[in-house]
Amino acid sequence: MSVKLVREKRRPLTLRDVSEASGVSEMTVSRVLRNRGDVSQATREKVLAAARELGYVPNKIAGALASSRVNLVAVIIPSLSNMVFPEVLAGISQILDETPLQPVVGVTQYKPEKEERVLYEMLSWRPSGVIIAGIEHSEASRAMLEASGIPIVEIMDTDGRPVDSVVGVSHRRAGREMAKAIARGGYSRIGFMGTKMPLDHRARKRFEGFTEALAKEGIEVVDTDFYEGPSSLRKGREMTAAMLARSPDLDFLYYSNDMIGAGGMLYCLEQGIDIPGRMGLAGFNGVELLEGFSTRLATMNTERKEIGRAAAEIVARCVAEGRASAGERVELAPKLLPGDTLGVKTVFPVE
Repeated sequence: MSVKLVREKRRPLTLRDVSEASGVSEMTVSRVLRNRGDVSQATREKVLAAARELGYVPNKIAGALASSRVNLVAVIIPSLSNMVFPEVLAGISQILDETPLQPVVGVTQYKPEKEERVLYEMLSWRPSGVIIAGIEHSEASRAMLEASGIPIVEIMDTDGRPVDSVVGVSHRRAGREMAKAIARGGYSRIGFMGTKMPLDHRARKRFEGFTEALAKEGIEVVDTDFYEGPSSLRKGREMTAAMLARSPDLDFLYYSNDMIGAGGMLYCLEQGIDIPGRMGLAGFNGVELLEGFSTRLATMNTERKEIGRAAAEIVARCVAEGRASAGERVELAPKLLPGDTLGVKTVFPVE
């Protein structure tokens, strides 16, 4: 589904904008931003503060007009080790391969300050568009995106206010749908394992939707555990062992992604735990890794390749038509895949 957003027309910022905001001449602004010439520290700080607030990024194409662009599309993602994003990149490349545009990738490691640096460097080369993961950004990053004067597509998430166009799924909806499926299966003592929420906004939204839907069923999350760093099978095994040791009466484990979920599933199978009768399990993302296991982990497919394709199509269309923005919203429906680990809990007779 694609719906047009009503938004104000954007234009690229110029040295004059920074000059007027800082109260110094354009020549002085140019010297400060190019780190050239003798400029007092007070003036330098004033210019840099104004540029940061406006979201101004200098043009590294020396001598070119401010409207000049290169045939690059900046693709900014949080991780390459996460199996989700290579699939997104494959979708982007599939579309851009049919155009003069080429993707160039920057990685933020889920850190807002690194996203600022990556975005600043990429925008300074005047790309033709930006595809960036997530809707939440620092004030500086959002200012740069809004002032860029080029098509911006935020991907993976639709729960929030986009800068321009957005393509993804509602993670709150995904969390709610998983919670409803768990409740229908008769599970009532839930454990959750995932990445630390402040660094992963999409995992946080899924957890919020998940707990809200469980609450409506009179169910609470009994135990939680959070981790930093890359996801891995080993991480999932270790976290699952620790959680079941301290909360042995849990009957369902929900993981924020399939990698740690698969690790947890392997641990449970090795321990001889009846799945899904005694213990239900579910992850998120529907990665191809799961297809290699004889027991299929319940998960939710988020159409990552299609997200990449749709985002690239928006940028390519804007560039071909000479438009600075599209204001499109494309929301895909997450699809629940119950696999072999989300069924109906076995009710044992009281002895």
